Amino acid sequence: MNRRRAELFWFCLFAGPALLGFVAFNLWPMLDSLWLSFCQYEVIAPPRFIGLQNYRYLFTYDPSFWPSVKVTLVFTAVQVPLAIGAALALALLLNQPVRGRGFWRAVYFLPSILPQAAFAVVFGYIFQADGGLLNRGLALFGVPGTAWTTSPTWALPVLIVISLWGFGYPMVIFLAALQDVPRELYEAAHIDGAGAWARFRHVTLPLISPIIFFNVVMGVISALKVFDLAYAFSVAQAQPTPGGPARATLFYGLNLYEQAFGYFHMGLASAMAWLLFAFILVITFINFRAGRRWVHYGD
Repeated sequence: MNRRRAELFWFCLFAGPALLGFVAFNLWPMLDSLWLSFCQYEVIAPPRFIGLQNYRYLFTYDPSFWPSVKVTLVFTAVQVPLAIGAALALALLLNQPVRGRGFWRAVYFLPSILPQAAFAVVFGYIFQADGGLLNRGLALFGVPGTAWTTSPTWALPVLIVISLWGFGYPMVIFLAALQDVPRELYEAAHIDGAGAWARFRHVTLPLISPIIFFNVVMGVISALKVFDLAYAFSVAQAQPTPGGPARATLFYGLNLYEQAFGYFHMGLASAMAWLLFAFILVITFINFRAGRRWVHYGD
């Protein structure tokens, strides 16, 4: 009995503050935002319950809701495969016994710890229409440049290119997984006459498939929540309204921010937040169901 009391005492001592912090700073704000999603709340007046009108307005009347959904889905569908492919390719390269391997690992990981605002400023100068480094380089070969950052056609592809420089974290995870693949399997496959591609396909991919699945799930979640890159890009390009030009970079998270802190439609923004939360849950569930078919977890 005394032992159980002691265990309960230590559990409450260490877990109690963490549980209290979770309730105060996570659970309660979530539940409060759920309530506000059913209310009309403009900050200056108390919330007024209006039922499902916020959700109905978003789906049927809001002129910016569906464009922001489209931009976010296109960004996710293109950026995630490219980022995962780049991270895996670099991890395979940096897993080879080359000179200065530790230095190159640090170099490729370094961009991941830089703030997104810095990326937006640097790449904004590179892709600038007048005097940008890219257009200058194209001019040397007689190729006419274009207004990369102010063109509705090219603005989103430019943001996708900028976001690819954050592949450091999945690259490190892939690298750790590759180092755990037993060398004996590669040697046995080589003795059986398997080439480099066959060893990669039949040895490497099956054994690191859980890590690929993990990086895909985390990449999809991160892409659906993207905000800071789009906001910093709008500020760096001095665009009159966030998400320009012509809503080409109006991500869902940026639209949510504008509704909450630009127009102070807190009830509408709360409804958007819960729709995003529900959509991420559905996409993650679908990923887990689909992942069961091709992920190899070993014995």
